[in-house]
Amino acid sequence: MAQFMRQAGHSDYAALHRWSVDSPEEFWMRLWRFCGIRSSSPPKAALQPAERLQDAKWFAGARLNFAENLLWQSASRTALIYRDESGNRSETRYGELRAQVARVAAGLADMGVRKGDSVAAWMPNRPETVVLMLAAASLGAVFSSCSPDFGAHAVLERFRPLKPKILLAADGYFWRGQRLDCRAKLEEIRSGLPNLKATLLAPHPGRARPERRLAGISLLDDFGEDRPLAFEPLSFDHPLCVVFSSGTTGPPKCIVHRAGGALIQHLKEHRLHIGLADADTLFYLTTCGWMMWNWLVGGLATGCALLLYEGSPLHPDSGALWSIAAEEGVSVFGASAAYLKAMENAGESPGARFDLSSLRTLLSTGAPLAPGSYDYAYREIGEDIMLASIAGGTDLLGCFATGNPMLGVHRGEMQCRALGMAVDVFDRNGRPLRERAGELVCTRPFPSTPLGFLNDPGGEKYQRAYFERFPGVWAHGDFAEITARGGVIIHGRSDAVLNPRGVRIGTAEIYRVVEALDEVEEALAVGQQYEGDTRIILFLCLAENTEPSEELNGKVRNALRRHASPRHVPARIIIAPDLPRTVNGKISERAVRELIHGRGIGNLEALANPESLDFFTRLETQLA
Repeated sequence: MAQFMRQAGHSDYAALHRWSVDSPEEFWMRLWRFCGIRSSSPPKAALQPAERLQDAKWFAGARLNFAENLLWQSASRTALIYRDESGNRSETRYGELRAQVARVAAGLADMGVRKGDSVAAWMPNRPETVVLMLAAASLGAVFSSCSPDFGAHAVLERFRPLKPKILLAADGYFWRGQRLDCRAKLEEIRSGLPNLKATLLAPHPGRARPERRLAGISLLDDFGEDRPLAFEPLSFDHPLCVVFSSGTTGPPKCIVHRAGGALIQHLKEHRLHIGLADADTLFYLTTCGWMMWNWLVGGLATGCALLLYEGSPLHPDSGALWSIAAEEGVSVFGASAAYLKAMENAGESPGARFDLSSLRTLLSTGAPLAPGSYDYAYREIGEDIMLASIAGGTDLLGCFATGNPMLGVHRGEMQCRALGMAVDVFDRNGRPLRERAGELVCTRPFPSTPLGFLNDPGGEKYQRAYFERFPGVWAHGDFAEITARGGVIIHGRSDAVLNPRGVRIGTAEIYRVVEALDEVEEALAVGQQYEGDTRIILFLCLAENTEPSEELNGKVRNALRRHASPRHVPARIIIAPDLPRTVNGKISERAVRELIHGRGIGNLEALANPESLDFFTRLETQLA
C-alpha cells in the first residue's frame, strides 16, 4: 500500500482514496500495471463511462486469461496445502498444479467444453475443486460451485439454470468426526441436470480407489491426458463464474461475474488492502458455496500459498484450526465473525496455546464484528496483528469496506473504504450522511459489477436488485455509517432494519451489546408489526450452563438501555433453542420475521437447519 501510494504521488490514504474515485481511469490503469496483470494484448483505456453505472466498459481491447494470472509462480513453490479434520494432509506445488490443470483442461476440451459453456462442482474445499475452476477458466468456460452440505434441491436450484456440461462431485465429506456419504444425493442431482456430458468423481482423501464404476461416472484421476496448458485469450468482460445469493425468500439469484473484474478486484484487495505477497500463506475458513472461496482462490494471483480446510472448525476441539495455522505458518487467517465469537465463548486462547508467530493479519466477514470480538482478538490471538473486518459480498465478489496495513484498527470499525470504490451512505432521499446510519451505496462504476443474472434477459431483476432505490447508484442493501476518521460501521442489512416509533435501528447495534454478555451465545432481533407500530422481539440462545430468568432479561434490557438507547430495548425477550441460518452460516432474520407474522418461507432448502423453524412457527399465536 505504501509503495502504491508513493508511486501515485499521495501522502495519506484519504487523499489516495479520493484520487482513486475522482480519477478512475488513471487509478485503475495504474493498478493494472502495478499488479503486473498478464495479457496478450494491453487495454486501450481503463474505463469508458456509460449512461448507466452498470454499463460502463472496462479495459477495452485487453485480452487476458484469469487462470494464466493465477499460475505464473515458480514450479517449485507451494501453491495449495490441504488439511482436513481427520488429519489428512497434501501439498501441491505450482508446477504440479499447472500439470493437473492442463490434464483436466484437455479432458474438458475433449468432452466438447468450449468458451462460454458451464461446468459445476459439488465439492468440499479440496484441491480438485481449484483445479477444475482453473481448467475451466483456461478454456473460457464458466465455473460454479456448491458445497456437499447443500441438499439436492438446493444444488439443482443453483446449477440447473447454468446447464452445466460437466459436474465434479465428491463421494463424501468430513464433518464433526464423521464421513458423510454423498452418492445417493449425487444420483438425484445428476438426474436433474439433463445437459451433463460427464460426471467426475473425486474420491474421499485416504480412501481406496473405488473398484466398481458407477454408471455414467468417471474418476477424476482418469480424466484427461497430459498435454501442454494453453490459455484462451479472452476479453476483460468474459464470464468467469456464477455465484449465488442465499435464496431464503425464493430461488437464489444466479450472479454472473466477469473474469477481469474478479482478477483486478482481488489483486487490489489482496496485495494492497491485505498486504499479501508470494512468501505468505493465506487461509480462509469457507466452503465452496460461499463467495469467500472464490476470493480465497484469487489469492493465487499474488503467488502465495493457499491453505484449504475441509471439516468442522471445532473438531476435535476449538483449537483445531489454530493448531493447523501454527503448523503451516499461516500469515493471513480469515474466518466469520460468528467463528471468532465461538472462540471467545469457548474460552479459547490461540495465542497462548500455539506458536502464531507467522500470523500477521486476521480477517473477519459474514456479519459485523462486535467491538468485544476486537478486544478478544488482541487479548487472546495476537497483540500486534492487523484485525481487518471486511464487507462487500457475493454481489460484487469483493469488498466495499476493508483493511489497510497503514491505518490503525479501532474497535467496532472497518478500517476504510476500498480503493476505487465510491462508497457513500445516503439518507432515504439520497442525500449523503456522515457519522449517521443510512443506506450503503456506491455512486460510481467499479469493474466487478456483475455482468447480470441468469434468466434475466432484459436485466430487469438486476436493475431492480441494485439500482431501483436510488437511480444510477448501486444500493447494496446494508445499513451503514461512515465515521469521522473514515472508517465504516455496518449496522445490519437494510431489509432487517428495525423501525420502532419511526426510528431506524440496525440489528447489529443490538447484537454488539447483547452478545458481549457472558450469558448470551447468540442473538436474533426482528421487528414485529404490532398495534399500528413496530416492536422489537429479541431471541436469545444462551451460553452453556445458563438458565432463563427474569433477572437475565433485566440484565439484557439494562445493558441495551445503557450502551445503546431506550429505543433498542426489546418489547419481548424469548429464549430459543436454535437460530435459523443459511447454508453459508449467516443467521436468517428474514425467515424469523416472516414466520412470526404468519407468512411462509419461500425456500427451506436455503437453510442449513430448517428444523429450527418449528420453534418460531409455534410463536405466531403467542406473539399476536
